[in-house]
Amino acid sequence: MGTSGFNWKLADHPKLPKGKTIGLIVLDGWGEANPDQYNCIHVAETPVMDSFKKGAPERWRLVRAHGTAVGLPTEDDMGNSEVGHNALGAGRIFAQGAKLVDSALETGKLYEGEGFKYIKESFPTNTLHLIGLLSDGGVHSRLDQLLLLVKGASERGAKRIRVHILTDGRDVLDGSSVGFAETLENYLAQLREKGVDAQIASGGGRMYVTMDRYENDWGVVKRGWDAQVLGEAPHKFKNAVEAIKTLRQEPNTSDQYLPPFVIVDENGKPVGPIVDGDAVVTFNFRADRMVMIAKALEYADFDKFDRVRFPKIRYAGMLQYDGELKLPSKYLVEPPEIDRTSGEYLTYNGVRTFACSETVKFGHVTFFWNGNRSGYFNPQMEEYVEIPSDSGITFNVQPKMKAVEIAEKARDAILSKKFEQVRVNLPNSDMVGHTGDIEATVVACKAADEAVKIIIDAIEQVGGIYVVTADHGNAEDMVKRNKKGQPLLDKNGNIQILTSHTLQPVPIAIGGPGLAPGVQFRKDVPNGGLANVAATVMNLHGFEAPADYETTLIEVVDN
Repeated sequence: MGTSGFNWKLADHPKLPKGKTIGLIVLDGWGEANPDQYNCIHVAETPVMDSFKKGAPERWRLVRAHGTAVGLPTEDDMGNSEVGHNALGAGRIFAQGAKLVDSALETGKLYEGEGFKYIKESFPTNTLHLIGLLSDGGVHSRLDQLLLLVKGASERGAKRIRVHILTDGRDVLDGSSVGFAETLENYLAQLREKGVDAQIASGGGRMYVTMDRYENDWGVVKRGWDAQVLGEAPHKFKNAVEAIKTLRQEPNTSDQYLPPFVIVDENGKPVGPIVDGDAVVTFNFRADRMVMIAKALEYADFDKFDRVRFPKIRYAGMLQYDGELKLPSKYLVEPPEIDRTSGEYLTYNGVRTFACSETVKFGHVTFFWNGNRSGYFNPQMEEYVEIPSDSGITFNVQPKMKAVEIAEKARDAILSKKFEQVRVNLPNSDMVGHTGDIEATVVACKAADEAVKIIIDAIEQVGGIYVVTADHGNAEDMVKRNKKGQPLLDKNGNIQILTSHTLQPVPIAIGGPGLAPGVQFRKDVPNGGLANVAATVMNLHGFEAPADYETTLIEVVDN
């Protein structure tokens, strides 16, 4: 187990005892924001979470869960469940997403990796296709990365390149797609002068073509497939800039909802359908809106829509988009190498661990928590339980999800006294928040709060300690806002629902009968983030954290 010869022994904490049972609860998508009618956590009855906040102020605080606090490039980057659980479990901040891609492109490491070598096999005889969001928004993709990748591939033997663009207008201003397309066109024209056959082959708006998520509407992916793979779309144009300008004039059309189009040659033939032997790269670095197209490109066994034909291609993602599904199996940029996670340390130091969630977040509370690593560190010391999520429905239909079942499994694990750490993820506020259904999200938040109570009650019974936190925001703000923070309205005067994560901080609360007197949150870590939680939990287990971990959030003051 672990690195051979590595010293896994943790020093004992000078003031905190070992052996207490810790209930470690992660509320998914539960941030802190101003109370108003669009803050579902505020609207919902959440007496347990409220009691932490109103109770002992030295045992409740906020931590940062977005941007640089979780390894993302800028403070405009919202957190997500993968990077959030990486930080919670690893106790240190590792470069994620766009940052990883930037460094892989900068060092040239991307071109030496397995993924690039794999797609490169198609270069001598076939086409390289690049599919992704054409934007400098930095949320899903970045135009400068696309241009660098096109340049790098052309310098390494790609003679025929086709770009399938998805217009943005969601993370950037509506209408900005024209400028982005012009920038790309100009660059491809320069490559053509150098003898590389490079052009845009198809396009469409991100919310209408390709970039659906959470299997909300496979029709979106099919429209992309038809244009990109089959070369079929209702609109045909000679070039992409003309396509965007023309289609934007249609009623109810915006960059996000541009209908699919293909680029055709003088004879009206599409310039870039995907055929046997081609290489395909989806160049977005953010995962959630690439998983569905990845399934369509990769899975031989696929029944979500009729693909008409399934070309034998070499497909790679910019990154691996789903660590649980191992999808796609080939990718250009390796995930951060996260070693020496808190889970591995604690297991080695005798802390028996139970982890549980339902399917949609089970990987987060195990695989991502453990540094993107599958399986147990020590099967004698650990037990992981997955409760199957509801399938075939959107989560707002059953907003309580499996919260009670997760809580009951945790309760039983706590009362069994077989474990010193019982860790769960309650997905409700995130998964229902993503549906944009405000009423259902309120129900979801109440259900999560009730689940927390079941677990806290068990902790009380065994004289244990609870740590309740979250991985990023979502349900606390369900409306898009202008710069002044006022809700944005659509053309018909209705509020624009926000279904995404947020930039808000998340709470962390500690307590329980096992918490030693004098334990309180320090005042000198004001910018603490999710990565500070690991050292905090190690302390509560009776250990000092490793020296290079982000510092603990707690101190013990002598009463």
